[in-house]
Formats: sequence, C-alpha cells, structure tokens
Amino acid sequence: MKLQVRHQTIYHYEDGAPRTAMRLKLMPRSHEGQQVEWWTVSVNGVPVESFAPNGHGDMESLWIGNERMDSVTIIAEGQVDTRDMAGIVRGLPPGADPLVYLRDTPLTEATPAIMQAAMQIKESDPLSLLHMLSALANERVAYRAGVTKATTTAGEAFEQGVGVCQDHAQIFIAMARLRGIPARYVSGYMLKDNGEGEYHETHAWAEARVPALGWVGFDISNSVCVTDRYIRLACGLDARDAAPTISSAVGTGSIRIDADVRIDQSETVQGTDHLKRAQEQRQQ
Repeated sequence: MKLQVRHQTIYHYEDGAPRTAMRLKLMPRSHEGQQVEWWTVSVNGVPVESFAPNGHGDMESLWIGNERMDSVTIIAEGQVDTRDMAGIVRGLPPGADPLVYLRDTPLTEATPAIMQAAMQIKESDPLSLLHMLSALANERVAYRAGVTKATTTAGEAFEQGVGVCQDHAQIFIAMARLRGIPARYVSGYMLKDNGEGEYHETHAWAEARVPALGWVGFDISNSVCVTDRYIRLACGLDARDAAPTISSAVGTGSIRIDADVRIDQSETVQGTDHLKRAQEQRQQ
C-alpha cells in the first residue's frame, strides 16, 4: 500500500540556544518491503541534503545551527509504497555484522528477572522461540503511556510491569540476545488498524536474526510481525541509538519537545493472521 507521512518535531528552548546540533535519522531506505517514492527532510524550512549511510546502514545527517534560536522545527515527509513480507526484512543496504547486535547496552541489559523469564522457555527453534519471547514481553509488561521515559531500562520496565513500545522492544532485545540471537531496535511509523483511532507518534519494534530467513521484525506491543502498515526508519542497539532525532544545545535552560506524526493510506489493507505461517513456509 502507499503510505503518506508528515512527521513534525519542534524543540523549544526556554532561554534560547546560541548553538544547537541535531542528529537526524529521518530518511527511510528502500528494501523489498518498502519503496521510498519521495521523501524530504527540512530544518526551519531549509532542506537537509547531507544524509549519508552510517554504521547500521541507515541514512543519517548532522545539522548544526550557529545562531541563537528559541526553537527548531524539523519536518520529515514523503510517500512510501509498502509490501507485506510476513515480517521478513530483505534487500537493505549493507550494515553492521549481525554479531554486533549481540552487544548489551545499559538500556538493554538483561537483569536477573529478565534472565529467569527468558530461560524458562524451552524451545530450540529460533523462530518459534522469538515468537514466544515476544508474547512473554507483551504479557509481562502492560501497555501504559506516561509511566516510563526515554531513559527507562529494559530491567526497570520489566520490574514495573508497565511501559510502551520502546520498553517492549528493549525487553525483547535483551531476552533474544540472552538466548544467543542477534536483535536490534527499530524506529519508524505505523498505520493503525481501521477503527483503532489515529496514531500521532513514531513507533518502535525490534528485528531479530533468524537462520534461513534473515532479519525479522517483531512488534511486541501489538503482538504481530511487521506488515505493510509499517515504515522502517532506522535501527540501532537500543532506543537512543535508533532515535529519529537527538538534540544537543549549549547555553539554554529547559527544553520542551512537541512531536506529531500524520499517516494516510490510499490502498486497502489485508489481515495479518497469516504472518507466522508464511514465515515458517519461507523457512522450509
């Protein structure tokens, strides 16, 4: 289906900022599951043209403002033609060695509680194991906005038993790496199912490396693998590594961030019940 996106982020600097820098991961790349038809990124109305591949294989740019500003407005918008690949991600440009995604970070470190839960699952088939780990993370951590924050670790969210898509993804990643499966955090956009209401934020999920399949996307919060309702932006070792925007400002007071995502579709969407069966068929 064709998905049209407009993603606006505004950084407000209470005392003004004499110098600001933005790391931008807002340029999706084409692969078998998504074809970028057109896409633009601007900062304060000026197009950003300096995107280049980073170590993960994603497009990244560094924007620097050397004059005093009270706010910075970032707009990413475009159209992407998506295809349901049963969660399988193929055709991405070269990135890091998959073994890199076995590395723990402070946000994804497996605590004793996560270790105990992950090791209780007695399953040797990687694909089945990953589906079970996804279900476990979803069951143990109820979706609730406003409880966790960007710095919340997988262990903290698991102990609290509540969190959002960032927490679900990082818990799943911690468990998958513990079981010896490379896993990475993914940021992007998701079009909600009809009747579920509008979704005005970026979304997060995880990808895990499965033998014979390659990378497979798991949306733990929604208990599905990624479909043609998703646009993949960037990946990383954890939420901070894959964040669409990160700001650094000097000489300023408090910072307030306002973000809004609008997604429209132009084609009918198929159901997702066939995902796991399709994956198993492709694995054979």
